[in-house]
Amino acid sequence: MYDGSAMSGRYESRLIEVPAASDAGTQIPVTTIYGAGAGPVLALIAGNHGYEYPPILALQKLATLIDPAKLQGTIVMVHVANMPSFLGRTVYFSPVDGKNLNRVYPGRKDGTVSERIAYAITTEVIEKADYVLDLHCGDGNESLRPYVYQTVTGNQKVDEAMARMALAFGIDHIVVDRNRPTDPARSLYCSTTAITRGKPAMTVESGFLGTTDPESIERIISGVQGVLRELKMVDEGPAALAKAVYLDPAEVVASPETGILYEHVERGQTVKKGTVLAHITNFFGERIAEVLSPLDGVVLYIVATPPITKGQPIGCVGSPKS
Repeated sequence: MYDGSAMSGRYESRLIEVPAASDAGTQIPVTTIYGAGAGPVLALIAGNHGYEYPPILALQKLATLIDPAKLQGTIVMVHVANMPSFLGRTVYFSPVDGKNLNRVYPGRKDGTVSERIAYAITTEVIEKADYVLDLHCGDGNESLRPYVYQTVTGNQKVDEAMARMALAFGIDHIVVDRNRPTDPARSLYCSTTAITRGKPAMTVESGFLGTTDPESIERIISGVQGVLRELKMVDEGPAALAKAVYLDPAEVVASPETGILYEHVERGQTVKKGTVLAHITNFFGERIAEVLSPLDGVVLYIVATPPITKGQPIGCVGSPKS
């Protein structure tokens, strides 16, 4: 699959089969573009959450824009990682096993379907790649402004590569992430699975509320092209950002109650610590909780649909570094 010398200058599309076990099997559609010259392997993974459409549509278009004759190295596109969620139109969780695919990496060969998908992507894609971009957006319930995560590991070489990738992607809000798992056997997240294996990786967020707006799609396409240029896989592409807004810390706010959510803020809004982000009522309309911002910063996303479950995210606020 990754032998560029045998497939130089060609496209290959195939399905990774995830066999049935304790529950139904599934398939993962993958396109590999083999460049005409030697270079790194860049994996682009869309659809870990099946209701996040802009990354999926971006890869559909991007596949038509890459000329293998002008590519150095190999691009591996996972078009839809979580086919059960995509076809089932579900937010966060698989309709088959109720699990969040982006919380079960590196997966298990003999686990439930989400765990088997994670295992297949880990072994068939991530472990064979040199760099990984995990492409996300605001799920069907999340009103989200664009940003990327830049993980800090303490490994200077990997950290510097990820810092360059973050700027190359071109989204000007960068969340500095210091708290990802470090155990490769319990990496939980797709991008962290790569990072704990010594591979520079990044999580991208562009899109909101399950929409398919062209701007969010084009932002992802442009970002990938910027990273390809940074990795010297192509000669042309958008220039890296000269500067960015670094958000450190950023905090996800979990819901204290189950009920009906009323958001008070918008994505991208600047808030002070203690600002009411949302309130929750019970199913009879009685107010049962208020959710406050834990810090001064920018609202990166806010849940903007009524259902809310105790413990699930309500929003995320990032504080710009001075």
